[in-house]
Amino acid sequence: MLSISDDEDFRKIRRDFHAHPELKFEEVRTSEIIYGLLKKWGFDEIGDRLGKTGVVGVLHGNKSKKADSFSIGLRADMDALPLIEQNNFSHASKYPGKMHACGHDGHMATLLAAAKYISENREFSGTVNFIFQPGEEGGAGGKAMIEDGLFEKYPCSEIYAFHNWPGMKEGIFGFRKSAIMASSNQFNIVIHGKGGHAAIPQLCVDPIFIATQLCQAIYSIPSRYISPLDPVVITVSQINAGDSPNIIGDKCKLSGTVRTFSETTLENVEILLKKKTLEITKAFGAKAEYSFQKQYPPTINDRDTTEKAIEIAEKTFGTHSVMRDVEPTMGAEDFSFMLRKVPGVYFFLGNGDLEGEHRDVGHGLGPCALHNSTYDFNDNLINIGARYWVSLVYERLAKR
Repeated sequence: MLSISDDEDFRKIRRDFHAHPELKFEEVRTSEIIYGLLKKWGFDEIGDRLGKTGVVGVLHGNKSKKADSFSIGLRADMDALPLIEQNNFSHASKYPGKMHACGHDGHMATLLAAAKYISENREFSGTVNFIFQPGEEGGAGGKAMIEDGLFEKYPCSEIYAFHNWPGMKEGIFGFRKSAIMASSNQFNIVIHGKGGHAAIPQLCVDPIFIATQLCQAIYSIPSRYISPLDPVVITVSQINAGDSPNIIGDKCKLSGTVRTFSETTLENVEILLKKKTLEITKAFGAKAEYSFQKQYPPTINDRDTTEKAIEIAEKTFGTHSVMRDVEPTMGAEDFSFMLRKVPGVYFFLGNGDLEGEHRDVGHGLGPCALHNSTYDFNDNLINIGARYWVSLVYERLAKR
């Protein structure tokens, strides 16, 4: 069974990243460390500043021929979250208001462990591109790297990424041969009414009352206008209006999110949302400003590539360690931009139960859940994930 050496070294690297978190597009220290390690390990080529702070390391197999252009991309995200960490263990964040609460520190350490091993064992034909991406947390860093010429400078025939998954048993692989994460989109509505004294509502056009009618109509879209077999989430998460208990204000602002697994469904929801907004506000004598921002598209895996990835996981870790049809999530991921350009796979790797028994003494009392102030990455996954990356590279490239 393949074993990745230097476990303790990469645990230290992971914990150093955790102690020094950097927010989206601010990953300067992080990228410098990654660049330095790849250079130390003798990478054939290292590109930096893609998408502002992204790093790409390139390794060519020693069996490669000039005509062999087959290449694999392996991606890890780098950025932390604007969150105050509630853990007190030794590697807790040293930067107030910044925290690796999603495990990107572990994703980087895992990919680095695989990078070191592969750099020392190049018995394959083709190229491996190790992609360290900034700005996943709301910054669309994957898109930024693409716009900076990622795939023109470092072509990939296939591309892969994983995310640790709290609540799933440690080391279990979760695959899906279709959409595994949803699109993320935001809408903003401003209802312009007519303000006045709250005791004389008949002389006003109350934007709050209209907003309540609009909310009911918005929530009817998934249940009455979209097939129940096509998952959609629409949430009005903000309503802001008024300055005084006895005054009806002139306007009310609503904001929220739309999540779908299908881009066609998303288009339908966007049309319906705008239609209902304009019709309902007009019916009550008000006007509306409406905007809709498409942020991340759905993360849709390539079916054939996923089947190959599953077979490699089963061969390496056994069928008992692999879920072939993991439940998708309405969360979003900007690896979706890369999957639009290159066939590939995004999968989950179990981080352990939400009790977080792997956490060091001194952790907070909250659950070990993503985007939680008491989360910590399970260091046992570094070896597991790195072994998988190495197996994937050799299986896909060694026989070419």
